[in-house]
Amino acid sequence: MDRRVLFAILFLFAGGATGVGVATFAFVGVDDANAEATVVWESEPAAGDDGTGAATVDVDGETWVVQPTVEDGERAVRAVTPGEGRAWTTRISDEAAASGDTAEPGDTSGAVGESGENGTDPVGVSRLATGTLAGDPVVALTTASGRLVVLNAADGDERFAVDLGGPGGVAPALGDPTGDGSTLVVAAAADGSVLAVDADGDPVFEASVDGRVERRPLVVGPDPDPDGRDEGIPGGVAVSTAGTDPGTVHFIGESGETRWTRTPTVTAVGWNAAVTRRGPVLTLGGSNGNLEALEVADGSSRYEVGLQDRPVAVGEADDGRILVGGVGSIWAVSLLDGEVVWKQQYGGQTRVNAPGIGRVTGDDTFESAAVNREGEVLGLTPTGEVVLRGSVPETVVYAGPLFADADDDGTDEVLVVDQNGVVRALST
Repeated sequence: MDRRVLFAILFLFAGGATGVGVATFAFVGVDDANAEATVVWESEPAAGDDGTGAATVDVDGETWVVQPTVEDGERAVRAVTPGEGRAWTTRISDEAAASGDTAEPGDTSGAVGESGENGTDPVGVSRLATGTLAGDPVVALTTASGRLVVLNAADGDERFAVDLGGPGGVAPALGDPTGDGSTLVVAAAADGSVLAVDADGDPVFEASVDGRVERRPLVVGPDPDPDGRDEGIPGGVAVSTAGTDPGTVHFIGESGETRWTRTPTVTAVGWNAAVTRRGPVLTLGGSNGNLEALEVADGSSRYEVGLQDRPVAVGEADDGRILVGGVGSIWAVSLLDGEVVWKQQYGGQTRVNAPGIGRVTGDDTFESAAVNREGEVLGLTPTGEVVLRGSVPETVVYAGPLFADADDDGTDEVLVVDQNGVVRALST
């Protein structure tokens, strides 16, 4: 396929909802002047991880990859140092292991077809979340039977484990909803129970929402002075419930009170939180191909914009823009008004996973990167121009890209985690 097409052509893009203005964007093609990235390192497979369970965590200035896995018939979490190998492995025990419970659908990484030593499936666990508690890097997960487990990232030792009060399997979140520097771990049980704990595992607040939770909660920090206004916007925790098209979004305050509940227009298949100069927003990628942004202040819709007629995956945000992946395309969308700043096409009709942001060129600027289901990788500048491309042939990839310096050259490599949990580092 010839990818040297349509470079820097300007198009007009009509918004997908009433009240969304017409946006001008650059449609950027791929040419042969870009650096070719090749695989410089790969890990062993991780049974039990289809790639979507992996995350990165900073340990003493090094970026490690952590993954849920299955070893000797038991669920575990492993840490891998890109460019070197495995750092540690920790078994995840659970009282539900003997019953064969598996993870709930949604943001989960469920049990695979390996049997435990007593003939049962290994306990289901969620995808992993990483962050820092009281200065220490940690890895957090929930189990299907309803436990929140937090491990020390440096050595894999269990920091604490607490009961959720309901069935787990949904990825937890770490963040500071008050802005006072105290990071919390927030976990939502599938039945709508929400628990926030501090760095020692002690409860900070409990809450409950109506409906089934199948998506990770989002922790949003406060904005004391949005767009120069006197009144601030308090932080909190956003929880999305599944329903009969499209479910509801609940925003919970720092004491566990529900500040607002809204029904979005789109049926979200993924979401993220982002900061803008007009206050924080929740960005929802819809099954209909639309992107919707809800105001954290009151849940009202800031905008809805149509990108395509297929589901879109919400990625990371940077420089006032949110990155979105769809079928054969990547978009950078303005967080303020929904204007499409640029669009990049590659891979024909192959789905593009949620894009990420890292430093891959060594010039101290952040670039965006995306990988599609066929393992094709693109790295792009903030203006949407391609600076690297590469591929992992003959593989299937469901996860977005990760980033780490795998060859100690001071520049991040793009990490691709395939359906077998193999981590590969691509470098130019």
